Amino acid sequence: MAIWLTKDSKVIVQGMTGSEGSKHTRRMLAAGTNIVGGVNPRKAGQTVDFDGTELPVFAGVADAMKETGADATVIFVPPQFTKAAVIEAIDAGIGLAVVITEGVPVHDTAAFWAYNVAQGERTRIIGPNCPGIASPGASNAGIIPADITGTGRIGLVSKSGTLTYQMMYELRDIGFSTCVGIGGDPIIGTTHIDALKAFQDDPETDAIVMIGEIGGDAEERAAEYIKANVTKPVVGYIAGFTAPPGKTMGHAGAIISGSSGTAEAKQAALEAVGVKVGKTPTETARLMREIMSAS
Repeated sequence: MAIWLTKDSKVIVQGMTGSEGSKHTRRMLAAGTNIVGGVNPRKAGQTVDFDGTELPVFAGVADAMKETGADATVIFVPPQFTKAAVIEAIDAGIGLAVVITEGVPVHDTAAFWAYNVAQGERTRIIGPNCPGIASPGASNAGIIPADITGTGRIGLVSKSGTLTYQMMYELRDIGFSTCVGIGGDPIIGTTHIDALKAFQDDPETDAIVMIGEIGGDAEERAAEYIKANVTKPVVGYIAGFTAPPGKTMGHAGAIISGSSGTAEAKQAALEAVGVKVGKTPTETARLMREIMSAS
């Protein structure tokens, strides 16, 4: 079983005809994702060939949903158009919107996040500035490599794209139910807590890996949630222990205020609620492997 993205998900791509959208549409199709069309108002009515798979282009998300039954969208549009693309997806009532675009202005993200809340949060937003979501062996929405791990019973949620890939590779012998790259911007749609809840409720996820990084307090808040709500084993990794003090590092969300937001503070918060925290991705994978072998 997988969370949010399954083999039955019908995916469209906003920006499918652009350079990034077309490249990753081809990759997603190769991974087995059920892509049913794309959106580009200027090319509506055309079809695009992806190595023998003909995909229609629609004028808007609502049209695409009406004609194909799509329930998920992956957004590959330039930063200046991302807010409009996400709001269009929300207005259409699509269930999942994966926003890959990097460099989206924070005030734009705040605007479409607030708009989604006002509409009753019918749409689950993942991102922006994220690698997407992959349920190995079932579907892949975004830019996560599809060939580095197989299906298994570990859930993964990560701020960092590259660390998502590394952890998938480190634990490839065990495999994953779903891997979610939530992105590291100051404002994002889906949080660590959202993913923790979904994995806790998923009967085919036995354990969870949570990857965070310096800056903000998302990991401390996740620790509080784990203490109150999560009974499955959680292993954590915090990136940034070697970051020079006083330097701005990594994602735009990596802002440290006093002791809050440091790797040490995050590690302490997680360990205080029983989460085992590795000092390196490899050590984190070893901790998870020990948990899985004992179960």
